[in-house]
Amino acid sequence: MVQAIIDVNERTNWLLNLIKAKYGLKTKSESIDRRAEEYEKELLEPQLRPECIRKLKRIGKDKPIHIGTVEDFKKRYG
Repeated sequence: MVQAIIDVNERTNWLLNLIKAKYGLKTKSESIDRRAEEYEKELLEPQLRPECIRKLKRIGKDKPIHIGTVEDFKKRYG
């Protein structure tokens, strides 16, 4: 675990306390970790997320569908 000494303004301190209370966390460090996890889920590109990598590996194991010609593709998928 990495330790850091940080300075936060009053509003940030208030928000950390709200997150701490909302999720029943013990420390403000847990509040920061929780928010960082939420940030990761919202903003990281999907291809970087571990669950997307697992899904792509699973899809890669599927048997490919033979389509044939462009006409066959158009018939099948419109």
